[in-house]
Amino acid sequence: MHTKHHYWIMAALVLGVAAGWITQIVVGLENINESEIVKLYTFLGKTVFIGLLKMVIVPLIFSSIVSGIASLGSGEGFGRLGLKTVAYYVFTSVVAIVIGLTVVNVVQPGLVDGKPNPVVQNFIENNRDDFESKGKEFSTTAAGVKESKPPLGVVGELISRMIPENVFAAASDNGAMLSLILVSLLVAFGLIHTKGPGRDTLLNGVVGLNDLMITITGWIMLLAPIGVFGLMASVIAQTGPGFLLSMLRYVVAVLIALGLHIFVVLPALLFFVGRVNPWRHFVAMKDALLTSFSTASSSATLPVTLRCLQDNAGVSKRTSSFVLPLGATVNMDGTALYECVAVLFVAQVMGASLGLAEQFTIVVLALATSVGVAGVPSASLVAIVIIIQNVAADQPWGAGAMAAIGAIYAVDRVLDMCRTSVNIFSDSCGAVIIAKSEGESGVLVAAAEEMTKE
Repeated sequence: MHTKHHYWIMAALVLGVAAGWITQIVVGLENINESEIVKLYTFLGKTVFIGLLKMVIVPLIFSSIVSGIASLGSGEGFGRLGLKTVAYYVFTSVVAIVIGLTVVNVVQPGLVDGKPNPVVQNFIENNRDDFESKGKEFSTTAAGVKESKPPLGVVGELISRMIPENVFAAASDNGAMLSLILVSLLVAFGLIHTKGPGRDTLLNGVVGLNDLMITITGWIMLLAPIGVFGLMASVIAQTGPGFLLSMLRYVVAVLIALGLHIFVVLPALLFFVGRVNPWRHFVAMKDALLTSFSTASSSATLPVTLRCLQDNAGVSKRTSSFVLPLGATVNMDGTALYECVAVLFVAQVMGASLGLAEQFTIVVLALATSVGVAGVPSASLVAIVIIIQNVAADQPWGAGAMAAIGAIYAVDRVLDMCRTSVNIFSDSCGAVIIAKSEGESGVLVAAAEEMTKE
């Protein structure tokens, strides 16, 4: 990919914001959803660009994992790789949640002069019916998730999501990423232990498929500026400015917490643990970060993340093809952080004061639900419902919390874009740190050369 491609994507972001704002002014917010120009924005961004990215997810991940592992001819060291990956995911998620907990207690976004925000409360009350229906929608989804959970909690949930009843059905479902990872690993290790000419023929075919998918992903990324423009224009056009002002303190609290994690904690891990230059890694991952911000989807961004990590960051196919797909499914630093901030914001707006025990419960549930409902649409909001149902089941403030969740939903889109970028960057940092610990020598060499050219 051309080294200046990210400039086109950044320009598309800016133009998309301007086009969306102008469209909203011309068309009017009350008629915006019926506007043909907004439908065109959505078509370019969601239908075309995100659709094309999702199209290559399954064959790219399957071929990348199988070719990366089987081509080595040995499965030695993957137990160690798995332990390092899980340890990194748990550590960074816990740190993210603690950051969220600290920021929301210091900033107190749900309070004004020590009392529940009256503007937000009035807004919730005036739109109570609409917001309660939205809250019940998430509550129903959350209840369905809870009822379907197998024994052993999160561990049982992960195991059940890993084992597909039908391999071909799972292979056609972008939401069944854990099943895809398991099947890919089984095929890879099966090829390692298979003898005969058929093994080489099959492996060469998978390697060829991987090369093909990488080429196609490169072609799709040429359309990224158009797709990003459409996504941003659509979001800005459909976001009303009025309520955003009353929720500004909440939005700022979330952004501060996310900013601390992505600009302080993760770079510190890269520098002190990975022994690499954090700025070089930002440079290497720029296309993935811009794409994740505009799409608000870790899964849709996965092909771009893999490409940046392998081509720009110099992480081996063996490490990246194992760490990234798993991370896009279960490692949700930004999501876990956001859940913590959102639940405490709801409690503050509803006039509830949560003690240390309740806040510790929120930390544990945020860590668990960021993994357990990762494959559900609007996963963060569903997880917030689950946490509130567990923390405020018998509390007076719990009854009105569904309406408050509807208020969060009104500003969720922009925050979703930000926390998705945090999720993606955390996954990539984990891959770099693990690659360095495995003795890979080419990590971030290409990024350093690119910085020199620029």
